Amino acid sequence: MIVIITGATKGIGRAIAEKFAEGGHTIVACARNINDLTEMEIAFKQQFQLATLYKKAVDLSTKEGAIDFGCWLIDEKLIPDVLVNNAGSFLPGSIYNEKDGTLEKMMDINLYSAYHLTRTLLPVMIENRSGHIFNMCSIASLQAYNNGGAYSISKFALLGFSKNLREEMKPHGIKVTAVCPGAVMSASWEGSDIDPNRIMEAKDIANMVYAAVHLSPMAVVEDIVMRPQLGDL
Repeated sequence: MIVIITGATKGIGRAIAEKFAEGGHTIVACARNINDLTEMEIAFKQQFQLATLYKKAVDLSTKEGAIDFGCWLIDEKLIPDVLVNNAGSFLPGSIYNEKDGTLEKMMDINLYSAYHLTRTLLPVMIENRSGHIFNMCSIASLQAYNNGGAYSISKFALLGFSKNLREEMKPHGIKVTAVCPGAVMSASWEGSDIDPNRIMEAKDIANMVYAAVHLSPMAVVEDIVMRPQLGDL
């Protein structure tokens, strides 16, 4: 199984990569920082000897970067059985006072990266009549909250993209799942005094993605909504 993961070196992306690597699958890790990718490659060679890891440093916040990455995958015959559009970023703020350009930045990385990469890969996936696409949305895709601003707007848009894509791909044998996690222990929480018992682990999300992939061809999990057991932070 070939598993493409964007934003693969940290947090949820890294946990998903590790989960599939445990099963000996082929992982294609995409991130901006080549040093992070190199560290990941070294770690995977030591930990997951049955898995194969390809790495590619790409800035998916640009249309050209997303399309070039998709074309590279096709040229390398790395057609995804699983595509995890996980690349994303968070900038706090409110619509009325956030810095000019914040919405554009959030849309570029949180929506357009998934849109352009997926569109590049879909023709070959449709030809193969197979594949499973996961879009990493958020609880912020479902419920507005204070200081969410442009981030929440971009995640609402990603969920809309997921729902439309799901309908369009039904006749082509391609599954689409929107993943909407609440607070997850990741780099954004580093240095905080959050109680680790109050927040989800990245591997919780990875386990659900892995389980959704391994359903029968006749079934699809359309939405994965996960929150800390005590509720949102």
